[in-house]
Amino acid sequence: MDERYDPKTIEPKWQQDWERTNLYLTREEPGRPKFYVLEMFPYPSGAGLSVGHLHNYVPCDVVGRYKRMAGFNVLHAMGWDAFGLPAENEALLKQSHPTETVPRYAANFKHQLKISGCAYDWTREINSSSPEYYKWTQWFFLMLYKRGLAYRALGSQWWCDQCRTILANEQVVNGCCWRHTNTPVSKKDLEQWYIRITAYADRLLEDLDSIDWPEPIKLMQRNWIGRSEGAELAFPVTGHPGKEVRFFTTRPDTVFGVSFMVLAPEHPLVAEITTAENRAAVERYVSEARRQSEIERMSTVKEKTGVFTGAYARNLFTNKDIPIWIADYVLMGYGTGAIMAAPGQDQRDYEFARQYGLEIPRVTAPQDGSTPPDERAFTELGVAINSGFLNGMKTADAIKAVCRYAEDKKIGKPTISYRIRDWLISRQRYWGSPIPMIYCKGACGIVPVPDEQLPVRLPTMKEYQPSGTGRSPLANVPEFVNTTCPKCGGPAERETDTLDGFACSSWYFLRFASPHEDKVPFDRKAVDYWLPVDLYVGGAEHAVMHLLYARMWTKVMYDAGMIGFKEPFPVLRNQGMVWAADGQKMSKSKGNVVTPDAMIEKYGADALRLWELFMGPFDEPTNWNEDGVAGTERYLGRVWTMVRRYVGAGAPEGNPNAETLKRAHKTIRTVTDHIERLRFNTAVATMMDQLNYLARLKPEEAGRFAIESYVLMLAPMAPHACEEMWRALGHGTSIHLEPWPRFDPELTREETVTVVVQVNGKVRDRLEIAVGTAEDEVRAMALASENVKKHLGGKEPRKVIYVPDKLLSIVA
Repeated sequence: MDERYDPKTIEPKWQQDWERTNLYLTREEPGRPKFYVLEMFPYPSGAGLSVGHLHNYVPCDVVGRYKRMAGFNVLHAMGWDAFGLPAENEALLKQSHPTETVPRYAANFKHQLKISGCAYDWTREINSSSPEYYKWTQWFFLMLYKRGLAYRALGSQWWCDQCRTILANEQVVNGCCWRHTNTPVSKKDLEQWYIRITAYADRLLEDLDSIDWPEPIKLMQRNWIGRSEGAELAFPVTGHPGKEVRFFTTRPDTVFGVSFMVLAPEHPLVAEITTAENRAAVERYVSEARRQSEIERMSTVKEKTGVFTGAYARNLFTNKDIPIWIADYVLMGYGTGAIMAAPGQDQRDYEFARQYGLEIPRVTAPQDGSTPPDERAFTELGVAINSGFLNGMKTADAIKAVCRYAEDKKIGKPTISYRIRDWLISRQRYWGSPIPMIYCKGACGIVPVPDEQLPVRLPTMKEYQPSGTGRSPLANVPEFVNTTCPKCGGPAERETDTLDGFACSSWYFLRFASPHEDKVPFDRKAVDYWLPVDLYVGGAEHAVMHLLYARMWTKVMYDAGMIGFKEPFPVLRNQGMVWAADGQKMSKSKGNVVTPDAMIEKYGADALRLWELFMGPFDEPTNWNEDGVAGTERYLGRVWTMVRRYVGAGAPEGNPNAETLKRAHKTIRTVTDHIERLRFNTAVATMMDQLNYLARLKPEEAGRFAIESYVLMLAPMAPHACEEMWRALGHGTSIHLEPWPRFDPELTREETVTVVVQVNGKVRDRLEIAVGTAEDEVRAMALASENVKKHLGGKEPRKVIYVPDKLLSIVA
């Protein structure tokens, strides 16, 4: 071995060797369990990867390498989410074309991952913008259409002037486009294609209980789906025969307290019922509301605003006419776009009523008979008061009574409402999969492209800039647009919108199981073997977009009999964000991006990998600190020196003492456990601690087992250095094909433990005792402690609680 570890020589050597020998090809060896680890499909940007991105890729690589050594067949593949707005916007910015920029950027990403030592099976690489891939994205769209889950409709949708395309509800963040956080969105009415995700709302909600995901992500999906049980009622509009306001409420028991109605500004009734004297103010308010996102409009800290339409509705329970207002906090996409306002029982309605001087009836009282508060709404369950035939009923009974009454009178019914809206999948942009639908100019109407004519290829366009007219640039390509109807053979036109990029990422995880299939989207046998994904890792920002869409598509495939599982990602973990050293997000414009290329050039890939693992808990945010890479480089140098000393001494089997053997086995147990639980930082810390011990020993005192097990455990984290050290230790095959070291449970048992002694809740001593020492003995030792006696102050213990081998708590 050379005196010092030289990453510039050693790392490229082994990267080339691994590629030459196909070391990381996916294998399906009989008798081994399988493990499919997958990171979220990356979009290959011009900026390339930063060290922040590696905080995702390196830990997943460690898991894949560890599982392979632990006896698993491992699938770990990589591909590119190359279609969609980000890629097109990047190409426009560079005055280039996506067909040129996407391959170039993907090649750079691939290069960066390779020099970082990531062990992907590159024979399974996929690209969502290749016809071989998007043929099957189109096929899935047609499957959804044939199952009644894709449809075309006119709708008022979010529009980004900078992207010049429609956005889904999930892609509007704080009133702005999710890709341009300083670009406010507006609304535009267009014929669009939708995916009926609402048909799966209940199953998407219920199945969250069956998967191991971070609770915040589950909560975001539950809130986005927004299932509510209640009643749908209708009040007639006074002076407008045949017109009624239909509304959904979760508290129909408060209907006697409804003193006004509120419509969403976009509600179709607004234009019909607004009086002449109120029309100008109403139209002005509607225009302002259409420029706000749902999140802004629903904000609890935002001042409530509204405008009176001049119209009234008849409360059929009180037989009173009540005013109809519009307000931006009511959303057309939730329920019916109208609400009954019971300000005595709803805080939002209470604030609105106080602001505009509207009546605040009280119709629910506390069950204990006390008086409801005057200064706020009483929102809890209770007993109905001032409510006609409901008086004296508890809330649950009153809800049922109102529902029965409404059904009898044919003015309403019990119902369930959802916040989630159908997924708007059309995009008026060039760089995406063409939607495989045809519009016959004869009698056939909308006709799906036959399967045998897929893919509908995206034509090459020199000028592909979005027009801003609401039509895709594809509308300007006559040879693409003009076609014949598959049914009647007559003249027809193709759909010119393209699919949302999230369509591509809704099934890519299946493609990795058999990426070269050309007759079907995936091989069923391969999918049955590899799927579902065993560990899925990515950012929390995709909670209500990619993760929701992929779950829905999976359930559709399950229903179609294509796959045998209902959830694609039973285990999901989110990596923590890596901020720049200045605490800001890394960006080229701020000049604070740190690339893996620069760190590898300076310190080597293995030092960078170790710092990515060690710099903090995997799922928590942290700031980048280059000094840490210098530190892990020094650590790696110490490991190298230890192994070099051992090899130089002839690599003796040695005669390690009991303590050395126990430490080696305990280290294996701890590192194994921490990698399994993705606690990479503490796994590295354990390795560092063990190095401090081993480095003090002579080679024969350490022995082969302690040295080789150490190098084996470090191999997934620092694969290049460990490959070199393994060969120096006399082995002729790759360390990455070796079995993971096993520990002897007998040698990991603790003989002594530290028991914490508390007096009145405060730590006053620590006792080193033999494992399993009897409580009486521990108690006697504690009471004999000078510090314990001092804090007891001569008092007798009133209570003693003993947690065996951990804690003795004394209450004086």
